[in-house]
Amino acid sequence: MTEKRSLTRMSRRRLLGNGLRGVGAVAIGLPLLEEMMLSSAAAATADVPVRAFNIFFGLGIPAPLQNEGYEGVLEPLKPLADKLQILRGVDQVRCDESGINAHFDGASGAFTAEPPDGEARAGGPSIDQVIRRAHYPQGLPAGMVPTLVGGTFFRRSRVSRYVHSYNMDGTVAATMQEKPRDVFERVFGTVSRSGEKKDWIQQRLRRSVLDSVVDQYKHFSGRNSPLGATSRARVADHLERIREYEQRAYEMQARSEDAPPLPPRSKLLHGGVADPGGEGIDITLEQLTSEWRLMADLYALAIEMDRVRFGSLTFLAAGERIRLTGDYRYADRKVFEFDDARQHNASGSKGCSHEWWHQFNPKKDNVELRAHAHLKMREIGYFLQRLADTRESNGRSILENSLITISTESGDGRHNDVKRELSGVFHAITGANGRFKTGDILDVGAEGIDVYNTLLKGMDVDHRLGPQKRSPTTIDQLLV
Repeated sequence: MTEKRSLTRMSRRRLLGNGLRGVGAVAIGLPLLEEMMLSSAAAATADVPVRAFNIFFGLGIPAPLQNEGYEGVLEPLKPLADKLQILRGVDQVRCDESGINAHFDGASGAFTAEPPDGEARAGGPSIDQVIRRAHYPQGLPAGMVPTLVGGTFFRRSRVSRYVHSYNMDGTVAATMQEKPRDVFERVFGTVSRSGEKKDWIQQRLRRSVLDSVVDQYKHFSGRNSPLGATSRARVADHLERIREYEQRAYEMQARSEDAPPLPPRSKLLHGGVADPGGEGIDITLEQLTSEWRLMADLYALAIEMDRVRFGSLTFLAAGERIRLTGDYRYADRKVFEFDDARQHNASGSKGCSHEWWHQFNPKKDNVELRAHAHLKMREIGYFLQRLADTRESNGRSILENSLITISTESGDGRHNDVKRELSGVFHAITGANGRFKTGDILDVGAEGIDVYNTLLKGMDVDHRLGPQKRSPTTIDQLLV
């Protein structure tokens, strides 16, 4: 047979359904192939799934620094500027809980626009879950993770410091996955025993998840494959990448002799020991970003393979207390040398990076805070770029097709003024398959609840957040 074969146009969902699906809950999605591409006439009506994710980063960006646009700490987001809408002047004061600082109540209000309801419950649902319920009232397709909540963080205490996806009653939408290998196993790493009808007994996989789809892989890459040469090569590259992430996530118990050496298990602290009395932990920049980037890679891969459509991802918790060290570089230049404890000349919690936020002064240079905020945007940008690199059948990237809402807990950081602290809270959104405008920096000057309800309206969702008697205000500048 020659390599010049007629390409049968197939939808991504149909090819996935007929493709690399293993036993039980294991499903290995396929990348976008030539055979999945639609004609330009059909692209406008392409069937792209509804997705919504909340991306949270700790401590915030003081409003005066937001006003510098992409020339300041937002610089790492500039390569994605045409795919983002930066929202300034978002007011979250209604989320204030008397007697509690914004590290907690501001974080609880992120994506809910409500103050907390106790220490382990939000005051209402998050926007991703409202959208999920509206668009998938009967549940998501079989085998899909309903909600994926993950992140790299160390400050614990109250739940909403690090969890940012909530059900309609304010309870957490899914168990928090704070280790990369736990994310991998949550998405791919269970099999179901045959012979059980409803209540399948779940087991951890004791070998690579790719082993369960090897026969199907041979079909798609072999002589009788319905795919062309280019697409067959892409399938092979795709599976190699999954294997790489799997090996990075945790040490496999069985592997071939010629397999590359595997990295050791994560040595970072997790769980209660990661927050010893709230005094903070010592961590290097390399340790922090290596763990986060593997988490971001795995989360993006789960979206790319259509295993996940809703959830949240956290880069450092609200009020995060770490003592960071290491040279920070961006765009081939050295930005800063982190050494929080030495630069504060203090130990314990007083030597942590979050003290730079409490010391913020708009009349000063705030060099250390700027460096930390710039780093946060670099790492958020890393995840967003992963989604921007994957194109879907309508010609847009996953980033452009999804509703990604990015936010944080405060607009200042100083606790002595609630209105200042919970005003000007940074937000950014993506276009959600053409539903929202992107490419600008908007001074919306509106409450977060109106921003979120505008997003729900743009997503064709009838439910509105907040009191029913409250008169809503639509932010027309966001809508296409």
